[in-house]
Amino acid sequence: MPLRTAVLTISDSRSRGEKPDLGGPAVVDMLAALDAVLVHRDVVPDEVGTIRAAVEAWLGRCDLIVTTGGTGVAPRDVTPDALGPLIERSLPGFGEVMRLRGFEANPLSVASRSGAGIARGTLVLWLPGSPRGVRECLEWLAPAIRHVAALLHGTDAGH
Repeated sequence: MPLRTAVLTISDSRSRGEKPDLGGPAVVDMLAALDAVLVHRDVVPDEVGTIRAAVEAWLGRCDLIVTTGGTGVAPRDVTPDALGPLIERSLPGFGEVMRLRGFEANPLSVASRSGAGIARGTLVLWLPGSPRGVRECLEWLAPAIRHVAALLHGTDAGH
């Protein structure tokens, strides 16, 4: 059964329509490789309350929530801060892989605060905003995403 997935782009300029959203479509393009289907798509500004509400609305209603954007260290990059209080079980290995693999091509990736966790039975990923970063991170993490989702549904017989 495909993973029911919500995709959220987090960006002030993209939520105002000032710049095209490239990260969200990159996530959507990768869903087939994750055995996932899109059930919701939105673009929200870099506001803690707005991000939290947008994610919280889909917790327990889908298998996977993927956000893109707001994971850096600029003052408006607040995605990890918004999602932290929602996460019941942190998955630090996801962020470690994203930073380590990203470092091979871009040493600045160590400043990323991308990560993952579980909230209300939903796997939540917060990815960088660049389309390349989205594609690479989802490629690297695809087996782990499918594995965690299967465990959350009690269907991973190999565990």
